Amino acid sequence: MAAKIANDAAAPNASPSGPADWPQWRGPERNGLSKDTGLLKQWPPSGPRQSWSISNLGEGFGSIAVKDDRIYTQGTSASASVVFCLNRADGKAIWSAALGPKLEEGRGNGPRSTPTIDDDRVYALTENGDLACLNARDGSPVWRKNILKEFGGSNIRWLISESPLVDGARLIVSPGARGAGIVALDKMTGAEIWRSKDLSDRAGYASCIAADVGGVRTIMNFTERAAVGVRASDGKLMWSHSSPANDTANCATPVFQDNKVFFTSGYGTGGALLGLTAQNGEVSARELYFTKDIQNHHGGVVLVNGYIYGFSTALTCIEFATGKKMWVNRSVGKGSLTYADGMLYLFSERNVVGLAEANPNAYVEKGRFSIPDQGIESWAHPVVIGGKLYIRNQGTLTAYDVKARENP
Repeated sequence: MAAKIANDAAAPNASPSGPADWPQWRGPERNGLSKDTGLLKQWPPSGPRQSWSISNLGEGFGSIAVKDDRIYTQGTSASASVVFCLNRADGKAIWSAALGPKLEEGRGNGPRSTPTIDDDRVYALTENGDLACLNARDGSPVWRKNILKEFGGSNIRWLISESPLVDGARLIVSPGARGAGIVALDKMTGAEIWRSKDLSDRAGYASCIAADVGGVRTIMNFTERAAVGVRASDGKLMWSHSSPANDTANCATPVFQDNKVFFTSGYGTGGALLGLTAQNGEVSARELYFTKDIQNHHGGVVLVNGYIYGFSTALTCIEFATGKKMWVNRSVGKGSLTYADGMLYLFSERNVVGLAEANPNAYVEKGRFSIPDQGIESWAHPVVIGGKLYIRNQGTLTAYDVKARENP
């Protein structure tokens, strides 16, 4: 797993993530919300100005992580599943590290996950279950293992798609094995801390989140069959709720706020808001409502000022507390989204990028543009950080300048 070094760029600071960082899947808090401000509220007809573009990432559906002066993403090189480290200023390669074999699958080859950056380490999980901790400076290995082999799991139909979660000293991943549906590893060594022995569901395609519920740290995720919550201290399964899960593919990362968590899936299913209550060191879940108005496949949802926005077949807005449907609009077509500075950044699987107000009263579009078709659906999630909009589409990553003061 030797890393290939492209230049001698300075090492990133081993410091907590700052406001201009996006260090993991769906951002600092794994909720798809950017703290960027001062961004464009209207795009010109051709879209925002392109800052740079590269096209050497191979195959894959993963998004990007950004910390300090570097960008990290996963892709392929020849027959390998690879992590790339890029220069944030121009996208040029700094290093790459092969983690294991590239897998081929009918809907698209290569990795589906996004690296997680924690201080001076990079954590990455491949489509084949190869998990690695790398030195962020040069990509050299700290430790590695295969979570399917170690915990007795088997790969899922469309391949592992989870992005690892760092929670304190723990690294959380979902092997989906019998008696090890979710596991916690020591992030520094890779040694097992616990496995969820009473959770034997196969893995879904979603990524874990962590939250404190009445003083009980809770890890939440979709499995193949249910929305689940396990105790972060020891992996005990505390609750399992099946209504928002389908029997095909549960993909969307859950959204948590005020002791409530929202899960949604596609294939004709819908979404459920669960109320969480802590008592005697455990958390229980109660369904507050179920709605079929938002059936999110894998483009994710965001919670902004009390309202959920996300795609079913069309972009949909519902009230978080009640599930009330506010509006539906075809928008750019089914896809993924992120939020920054009052706006929704939309990315259609049919290669259209859009900008719309995060407005619960109506869909108000403020621009759109098309990107080149790579011959396969555009499924990587957009990222907005540091005044830039990043769009990944297979081997291509493009940075657009969306800072208002630079685009009068």
